[in-house]
Amino acid sequence: MDAFLPFQQSPVYAAAASALGARVRMVDGALAVERGRLRLISRVTGLDRMGLRRLARWPGLTVVTPEVPVAGFGLVPLVTPLHHAVWRLEGDLRSGMTAKWRNRLVSAEASVRVRRGDARTLDHLIREEATQRRARRYRALPEGFARALDPDALRLWEWREGGTMAAAMAFVVHGSSATYHLGWASAAARAVGVHGVMLMRAAEGLRAEGVRWLDLGSVDTEAAPGLARFKLGTGADLRRLGATCLVLP
Repeated sequence: MDAFLPFQQSPVYAAAASALGARVRMVDGALAVERGRLRLISRVTGLDRMGLRRLARWPGLTVVTPEVPVAGFGLVPLVTPLHHAVWRLEGDLRSGMTAKWRNRLVSAEASVRVRRGDARTLDHLIREEATQRRARRYRALPEGFARALDPDALRLWEWREGGTMAAAMAFVVHGSSATYHLGWASAAARAVGVHGVMLMRAAEGLRAEGVRWLDLGSVDTEAAPGLARFKLGTGADLRRLGATCLVLP
């Protein structure tokens, strides 16, 4: 099976960041995004402490988030490690689900029908997710980032109630991996379990086209326990990233 590729180390991410005006370059095999004298390297894999320090050999500041914990002299922690839920899309996808998640899915599937979305879905989703983000006070990539993504890499899903869009999700495919990017659901959609059905249809569709890993995003059991249960209820593995660090050369 192909190795999991973090979105932030993919060509799809690089192209979108470049379109928004950032300088993007490869440094010792790691994708770096630079603005002014700040170099950001997210979700880098395969480097030990000295490898991370080599990334900082330039006349500016370097901030790195390794995919796995790395610590020691020359790495100054700035942000405590995040946890991500990564779903392996192989075998019977339902077998790894918690009983509650699977039962809710079966119940919702009896009445909920979701469908693939298009550019109009993305526009609506971006607007609604921005409103949702302000109301719930969480941070995300700027709205322009989603619009800068290669349309061929996007997989969009929607659910309509009475002809009006009432829920949507956007995923980004990058190689044999994919990442959940945006999601929004109305109160009516939440009441009938739309997002469970939508995530299942999306996972099935991604697997059919050869995707083997789906990153469902960060998991915070304290700030968003319900969302954490939703992501982990799929059977996704919980992965602990390294701390975000200021790296000294």
